[in-house]
Amino acid sequence: MLFENQHPLNKSIMIAVLGKPNVGKSSFINQLLGFDLTIVSPRPQTTRNQFHCAFTIDRTEVVLVDTPGIHSSTQELNKRMNGQAQMGAEGVEISFVLLDLTTDLVLEFKDFLKNFDMPLGRTWVLFTKSDLVNKEELNLSSTMIKLKELCPTIEKHFVISSKDGDNIHTLTGAIQDASVNAPHLYPGGDASNMNERFFATEYIREQAFRLLKEELPYEIAVIIDEYKDVRKKDEEEMPEAHISASILVNRPSQRAIVVGRGGSVIKEIGVSARKKIEAMTGGKVHLNLHVKVSPKWMNNNYVLDEIGLPRTQNSARVWRKK
Repeated sequence: MLFENQHPLNKSIMIAVLGKPNVGKSSFINQLLGFDLTIVSPRPQTTRNQFHCAFTIDRTEVVLVDTPGIHSSTQELNKRMNGQAQMGAEGVEISFVLLDLTTDLVLEFKDFLKNFDMPLGRTWVLFTKSDLVNKEELNLSSTMIKLKELCPTIEKHFVISSKDGDNIHTLTGAIQDASVNAPHLYPGGDASNMNERFFATEYIREQAFRLLKEELPYEIAVIIDEYKDVRKKDEEEMPEAHISASILVNRPSQRAIVVGRGGSVIKEIGVSARKKIEAMTGGKVHLNLHVKVSPKWMNNNYVLDEIGLPRTQNSARVWRKK
């Protein structure tokens, strides 16, 4: 049984990491984990799926639920991304709502609440990107009064920077204090509830985001066609991962951009993604990438299900075609 033979003093806490696009949720999670698990991009709406990111402090297991940025949209893809964020907030002990200090904080929080569309339980507000503002001039007293009027369940607030680690230790101490005696969900040391196949798609998409033009990344999806672990004759060697993946685009003109002249762009995506996947698996990776035109994939049931985005209550009647 999962919970047998655990230390009686083990503690655990599950926290949803919420906010609008591009407030720094993934960077924050990677800072706490101590390594880059979740993908990061300067472009908003990089995260599309909710998933667990786990780490331990002494005997306290902290499970952070990474979620897509909450935003307003009538497109089916975006509706399902919002649904993922709301699903990630269900059943957690605390919700962290991240607000970017370089924005109008009250307006941003109002916009978040309008599109989140479900009540928040215990809430801590994390003001992010403190490295981009003059902290000596920060006066958040009046801001917190207004935020608590909008959300009475707010308990605490922290001013942090994922870039330089400002106040991260203060925050982790507060997390430990808020945790309760409970068995660990990931006693074997796993960092996530998602498998290597999922993260392979994420790392491929991350490198595509990094290399491609401003608007194109929003219209890209990655699907793993085949993922095989090939054992070598020497059983002590790590197996080699043989991965074949498709990068989906909406139009033939986009396919030409992703492929690049003489295949230069897709080759660079593959080389960069392979290095990240090898760092994750600890073994050699053979990565074969293809670019496929899938018109209107963002409204295609089959594709959206394939990339782990189930229907939500306000989903449209979208068409399905393999």
